[in-house]
Amino acid sequence: MSSGNIIHELNIGGVAVPRNIILAPLAGVADSAFRTVCMEYGAGMCVSEMISAKGVHYGSRGSVVLAEHSGAESPFSVQIFGSEPEIMAEAARLFATQYGADFIDINMGCPVPKVCGNFEGSYLMTQPELVAKIVRAVVDAAGVPVTVKMRRGFLQGEETAPEIAKICEANGCAAVAVHGRFRSEYYSGTCDRGVIARVKKAVSVPVIASGDVLTREDAERMFAETECDGIMVGRGALGNPWVFREIITGEKTEVTGELIRETALHQLELSVREKGEETAVREIKKHVAWYFKGRKNGAALKNAAFAATDLSGIKAVLEQI
Repeated sequence: MSSGNIIHELNIGGVAVPRNIILAPLAGVADSAFRTVCMEYGAGMCVSEMISAKGVHYGSRGSVVLAEHSGAESPFSVQIFGSEPEIMAEAARLFATQYGADFIDINMGCPVPKVCGNFEGSYLMTQPELVAKIVRAVVDAAGVPVTVKMRRGFLQGEETAPEIAKICEANGCAAVAVHGRFRSEYYSGTCDRGVIARVKKAVSVPVIASGDVLTREDAERMFAETECDGIMVGRGALGNPWVFREIITGEKTEVTGELIRETALHQLELSVREKGEETAVREIKKHVAWYFKGRKNGAALKNAAFAATDLSGIKAVLEQI
């Protein structure tokens, strides 16, 4: 299958996404620096880390800062989570008008107990009437296209994604992303592509497939088996941002020490500009661990990186690759 058959521009609510391969909203990972690197390797769009609408409502700087983005991130989507329609609408309006979000994404997929225990994230998939109210409130407030990211369903065996997707579309949602696992599965087992195909048949808005896309071959299989309109890459991009280039071109990247060094140092530089040296050094360490995974002397280099206490120390480790 040639790249021309699977890679194309994606229109979501009248806004063009240049390539239909998207970076997922990875909590604690997809900051502006990492998103920029992924865009440079070909991602058509990136989604922010999930942001608490309630945190925004109560003026949390730690919440709104997650929506800050660079000029290299265009188009850009901000993902919000919550369960109160009015507060979700308030956050959507803020990010669309003051933070330049091209899209607002509603989180209905997060599986973690802290979020689901507050009746948010994937728990919303058990509440179709509330879903309708939240989507309608956010659509009416945002003034930009609104998308929804969901899972196969909340409880094992209770597939609700097609029904929830239809409710989202009926209330103005411009696209849906579907991760082919139940909430109770977290990230274990295998992504079910069948549910994504069923959602695609249930709605007329674009459907973005999510789950287990690690290679070009995975992407081809996902497109072929689901007839989805685009793909969202999550864990497959960790320490591997060139996966976007591989999916787009169909050509395997030779992952040399030089490539890892240059990419990691570039990401670090972007992070320093965004967050300052102390925070950047602390937060780059998990990315460095992913970059080193499976490499010769990777464990020793990872340990050295985690022992580094300042910018010069972390740079010295990266220079050793």
